[in-house]
Amino acid sequence: MSQFELTDPRIMQGVWEGTLTPTAGHSGPPEVLVTHLDQTIDAVEITEGTDGLHWLLRVQIPIDVISDGMQTFVITNAESGDRLGQFHLVAGEPLRDDFRAEVDLLRAELDMLKRAFRRHCLETK
Repeated sequence: MSQFELTDPRIMQGVWEGTLTPTAGHSGPPEVLVTHLDQTIDAVEITEGTDGLHWLLRVQIPIDVISDGMQTFVITNAESGDRLGQFHLVAGEPLRDDFRAEVDLLRAELDMLKRAFRRHCLETK
């Protein structure tokens, strides 16, 4: 079980943010490692929350890693090696190979087949 839980993720102005909440009585700032394609991202900042119970994790997304396709960033606890979470950036051409586009296309084709099948059933009666 991880010593921290990662919640409230968001990206704003090129910075990914999330809240780390200690579990099982863990105290002190977490040691977090953020990687992209097995390369460590150095622009990681952890600050104590205003309530003293949470930690704010901020990751400045390096410009040189932004490119076409999906880029995945993995967040791990540096002490235990536990995976705390991940975030993704999707950029570039309208992702013609994206699975969501494929699912939409399959739905459209299925609707077309349903209409053709219903017409066929009505004609054979």
